[in-house]
Amino acid sequence: MKIFMRGEQRMLQQSHAVLPSPNVERTADYYANVLGFKVEKYLHSKEAHICLYRDNTEIILTKANTLKVFPNRALYGYGYDLYIIADTQEDLQKEFLSKGAKIVRTLQETDYNNKEFVLEDIDGRWIGFGKKQ
Repeated sequence: MKIFMRGEQRMLQQSHAVLPSPNVERTADYYANVLGFKVEKYLHSKEAHICLYRDNTEIILTKANTLKVFPNRALYGYGYDLYIIADTQEDLQKEFLSKGAKIVRTLQETDYNNKEFVLEDIDGRWIGFGKKQ
């Protein structure tokens, strides 16, 4: 993979997903108990949110002004709502299944050369875990 840099300095460092949720505390509990994320609550800040951390991944939950999450596949006909690069997909899939995660696509190699599995979170979002082969 080629990394585009201006001179020798990297311009983009990291990305964090921002996921709106009708009930951020319920969603945070799911990510902690089923997916193993650490939870940091900032519910009394001006823009209330919850940060979820696991390894090098951070997800930020914000309060949605709707009663339901509308996943990409419902809005646009296909697509995941989040994709997380992971080295040990087999182990992750086993871990998540043992904690009650709903796996909607078991571990497989895709036609675009990724090895991945997909789960559906408590809000109906599809999250892919994988990487290029």
